[in-house]
Amino acid sequence: MAKYYGKIGYMTPVETAPGVWDEIIIERDYYGDVLKNRLNMQYANVNADISINNQISVIADQFAYEHCHAIRYITYLNQKWKVTSMEIRYPRLILDIGGMYHG
Repeated sequence: MAKYYGKIGYMTPVETAPGVWDEIIIERDYYGDVLKNRLNMQYANVNADISINNQISVIADQFAYEHCHAIRYITYLNQKWKVTSMEIRYPRLILDIGGMYHG
């Protein structure tokens, strides 16, 4: 099983002016394990759409449990990937990742 170290991006609302809200990303570092490692190439277009069906288990802290609904991406192989689903299995979060994150 491969080891993981990287960032998870959380979407957080911030009030920029009275009554005006914007969303910013907060990144935090996590350790864990890569449980599944798969790569999909879809050639529907001229350029292939790359997605991965990986599953990464991270050791979660209290912030991760309180803000798991706000997770948008995880860094893996120097890229940001969308988190498509998650399983809370204390003390870990099991994250399924898919296509590249362009947010």
